[in-house]
Amino acid sequence: MILFREKYRILLDTLAIFLMIYSIRLVGGSLCSGRLEVPHGNTWHTVCDAAFDQQDAEVVCRELNCGAPVQVLGAAAFDKGDAQMWTQEIQCRGDEYQFALCPTSLSHNCSHDSDVSVVCAETVRLVGGNSRCAGRVEVLHDGQWGTVCDVGWDLPDAAVVCRELGCGEALSAPKSAHFGEGSGPIWISDLVCTGSESTLMNCRLIGWGIEANHAEDAGVICSVRLVGGSRCSGRVEVPHNQTWMSVCDAAFDQQDAEVVCRELDCGAPVQVLGAGSDEIWADVFDCDGNETKLSECSISSWNSSLALHDGLVRLSGERQCEGEVEVFVQQVWRRVLLDSWSLTESSVVCRQLGCGSVLNFYGSSSSSPEHSHECVTGFQCSGSEAHLGNCSSPQTLNCSSTQQLSTTCRGSIRLVGSGGDCAGRLEVFHSGSWGTVCDDSWDIKDAHVVCRQLQCGVALSNQQVPAWFGPGSGPIWLDEVECEGNETSLWSCSSPGWGKHDCQHKEDVGVVCSGKQ
Repeated sequence: MILFREKYRILLDTLAIFLMIYSIRLVGGSLCSGRLEVPHGNTWHTVCDAAFDQQDAEVVCRELNCGAPVQVLGAAAFDKGDAQMWTQEIQCRGDEYQFALCPTSLSHNCSHDSDVSVVCAETVRLVGGNSRCAGRVEVLHDGQWGTVCDVGWDLPDAAVVCRELGCGEALSAPKSAHFGEGSGPIWISDLVCTGSESTLMNCRLIGWGIEANHAEDAGVICSVRLVGGSRCSGRVEVPHNQTWMSVCDAAFDQQDAEVVCRELDCGAPVQVLGAGSDEIWADVFDCDGNETKLSECSISSWNSSLALHDGLVRLSGERQCEGEVEVFVQQVWRRVLLDSWSLTESSVVCRQLGCGSVLNFYGSSSSSPEHSHECVTGFQCSGSEAHLGNCSSPQTLNCSSTQQLSTTCRGSIRLVGSGGDCAGRLEVFHSGSWGTVCDDSWDIKDAHVVCRQLQCGVALSNQQVPAWFGPGSGPIWLDEVECEGNETSLWSCSSPGWGKHDCQHKEDVGVVCSGKQ
């Protein structure tokens, strides 16, 4: 009997090692979110998004011991993989306990532009602190949320929680139910973390479920968070005097963004966008870009820092990559006049905003009375500058002209899924995220406008198959688009409005243009 038990134990250990070796992973986000990669041979492979659905995501999240799937994202949402690509389509039923047990079907011809990503519900959360980055620690086990006892709880333990949640470094590890007493089971006590673990489950614990009092529930306060988007996108907020405060965009630049993304383990910054809340941090971060966390950056007072940030630029309006150009000059946001402006200066603006290359610029009447009496003209750039402040100094003057400058960058519209810029699934950028367009009422006139806006020639007629370039993910931003065909931008066409639709992603519009002009 003892010999049988020993053989059984060895078998279980061998099976555990096998499952560990052949386990999947999510890359670029956290343990429970990121680009899906599966092992094969001695290498990792990415998975195509073409046939990947909710049932496949169920298995992924289950195998990783994460919560239920929240989102399935296509089009390399967590960046393209640099390994090989899995050559077959996955067809899970949804009840498999391991991804390797799912059936597969015919091979595909996807590229890394179609790498699929999965976002699962996290297995740790912070509750009661009015923020996902501060509160009572709760962990998910056996399908039920429970608390952590504060016996042995310290800053290294809190650091792991902050890292797992994408909230920067740990500021403190409060005890004695600082954020209120929880309810239900107390899952963990005497947790031992070094502080370098990627998840709380990688720390040493004595087991699940203990007899303790909720008056000893552990808490965490982290150092930085992104609000209103995802784990790696949103409004930057820092804690101050028991509340969270947003960081003003007037002095926040690419170097500061690099530090925030590094601290949150989110890769390189893609875009810096202006946003805010009622509570504004009074000082300015002046990072040189190589700090490991925002708290290491030098801080200067608001007034003394404004003069250092002449040349900051923003586009007014609902779309982050299109609108009236405003430049921060002599401590004031000023509109820019159309006079003496060219595509060269527009290319610098689009580059500075992280919105890709310029599509066009045009004159418009100001839609906002704010600072309407203060304008600027006379910028002269070579086109290679990374920042408008590196171009020649402009002249400030009263806004006597009604032709104030607007520009459109390529970042507000794109075609995805073909490997090129002039064919693919149509996606538009709105409210900080990319979304698709439904094919209801879509015709060749609408497609002509898209191709013109992208400077990709004219639309070809063989593009009426729904989701020809695969279904997208995320919001469906537009439906029932009606263009005359001669508009210079899709935004000039009529539609019911942003996010108003009765569609599914299987109806996503695809566009094929004749090519670059």
